[in-house]
Amino acid sequence: MHGSEERAGETVAREGGDAPRLDSHAWLLTKTDRTATCRLVRIDWETVGRIIKRVGEELLPTDRLGGLFEISLDEVAWRKGHRYLTLVGDHDRSCVVWGCEGKGQAAAEEFFQPLDPPPSDPPARAGQRTLWQPEPAIMVPFGPCPSVPVGEGLPGGCLPAGLELDPCLFSRASRLRAVWMDMTGGYAKSVREHAPQAEIVIDNYHVVALATKGWTRSAASTKNELRAAGDAAAAKQFKADRWSLLRNPEDLSDRQATILAAIQAGGGKLARAWAMKEMVREIFKPGLTVEAVAKLIDRLLARLSRHRLKPFVRLGKTIRKHRRGSSPPAGWP
Repeated sequence: MHGSEERAGETVAREGGDAPRLDSHAWLLTKTDRTATCRLVRIDWETVGRIIKRVGEELLPTDRLGGLFEISLDEVAWRKGHRYLTLVGDHDRSCVVWGCEGKGQAAAEEFFQPLDPPPSDPPARAGQRTLWQPEPAIMVPFGPCPSVPVGEGLPGGCLPAGLELDPCLFSRASRLRAVWMDMTGGYAKSVREHAPQAEIVIDNYHVVALATKGWTRSAASTKNELRAAGDAAAAKQFKADRWSLLRNPEDLSDRQATILAAIQAGGGKLARAWAMKEMVREIFKPGLTVEAVAKLIDRLLARLSRHRLKPFVRLGKTIRKHRRGSSPPAGWP
């Protein structure tokens, strides 16, 4: 049975007397994927898409971009062929508040446009100017002055004569205190333009991911060296064992701990790469003071600058670049 979402079935009430109502198909979509919904309720793919759009527009909070102070900007791949979605998360509410297709600076610009849209002039009537004029304010007693002049409104009543209101007082972008992001640079450029007062914070996940990538490349190089030396069995065994060493040291099994101890005892570039990876992770352990983290970063950069493995040399340059290029917030040296 095919048809539009108006024939989607009976509605079921959400918890709460005045809560919005979800039809049964929309509720099913929260429990399973789109393809399974089409098969279970026997409606076509386009109808399911219209249901998602309609219910999403009904339930989407109109003030979701209000009260943003600490946010994160990150992209997620959603289809093959390098298709990405940029998502904005609110750290205070622990939820995603905005998203669009694409990534980088262009996607960030799309976020700041609805965050602080430019004032639009109302349609002009015949014989009237198109320039927008504020509505006359009500004469209201306010502060030391007996009343507020018409056209100034309550916010302007507390200002001395000759001064104007700062637009940043009402700009939602000006309220952002910190923005978490990766190290690609596109997001940072847009944030510095629209919210220069916000602190740019590099997400620790991306920093540790770079260190982990350096370790995996060093491990792959070791495997290739074993294979080139004619020890195919050792190369195969090492390939099976190296992924277990990506786990946290405290989570290793007895066998994995034995393998790690053998690697550390043997020394060489593989042991140095593992030590560098763990040194990066130590920076983000909870409970450290700002001074302690600053010393750990200085020590890490000093060791990375003398490192002979190219992935870790690039890691040091990347950390040093972003440490100088952004003003870190409290708690991040």
